[in-house]
Amino acid sequence: MTKTPEISPELRQRLAGIRHVALDMDGTIYLGDKVFPFTVAFLEQLDSLGIGHSFLTNNPTRSRQDYLAKLLRMGVPVRQEQIYTSVAVTIDYIRTHYPKARRLYMLGTHSMAGQFAEAGFISISEDDEETPDAVVVSFDTTLTYPRLCRAAWWLLKGLPYVATNPDRICPTELQTVLVDCGSLCACLETATGRRPEAVCGKPAPSMLAPILRDHGLKPEEVAIVGDRLYTDVALATGSGAFGILTLSGETTPEMVKTSTVHPDLIVENISQLGNLLQLSRR
Repeated sequence: MTKTPEISPELRQRLAGIRHVALDMDGTIYLGDKVFPFTVAFLEQLDSLGIGHSFLTNNPTRSRQDYLAKLLRMGVPVRQEQIYTSVAVTIDYIRTHYPKARRLYMLGTHSMAGQFAEAGFISISEDDEETPDAVVVSFDTTLTYPRLCRAAWWLLKGLPYVATNPDRICPTELQTVLVDCGSLCACLETATGRRPEAVCGKPAPSMLAPILRDHGLKPEEVAIVGDRLYTDVALATGSGAFGILTLSGETTPEMVKTSTVHPDLIVENISQLGNLLQLSRR
């Protein structure tokens, strides 16, 4: 049984004002392809308390439809409108800041490219000699060396440069390191001296804006829950939401001690959070 940590009266009062929980996915409600045993019970607990919830992910390798299918396959109850991804925010950013951009050179999965195609963009190959309108870098599990080198070439030509998320690695239960978008951007910076003009995933406030809009919420009424300090918790602190770090994924207690980003609350897992939310309602 998960032990409930002691919290101050001030934190208990703040938890009592939470109307919606925005949950990171990988490392928070599941790890890789394994759902945590307490996830479904936690979501049912939120429903019983009258607290809404949504899923907020920086992982751009899957579409909302892909995530819907994955969560349902894991036994996690979810509707498509509850899922918010960094790709959707990136598409909105390019439309707003580069309205004439149509041809994109992208480092990303076929699923990500498909989402851009549905939005009216064209993905060009490394063999295409026509100059693209912008470069988009993402978490690319299909990356090839020639494609990476061509991205560096276009960056040296001064094209607009946008990244989907800053994550350095993607959590996994496998004995490997999944190199994520932030690490690819660091590689390209070493090669070209350029950083993205915008990084659209968490902690960018634009990741929280659709949830506030769709549910009529104020930032202080939302708890952002995740396993990363520099994305999940940083989004909360930068937007005025309640930031909760769960130690079920990437971050360790040692990393917390040396971080400049400070969560409002630290829990071992979301089961502890559910107990705290229930106590705050008494």
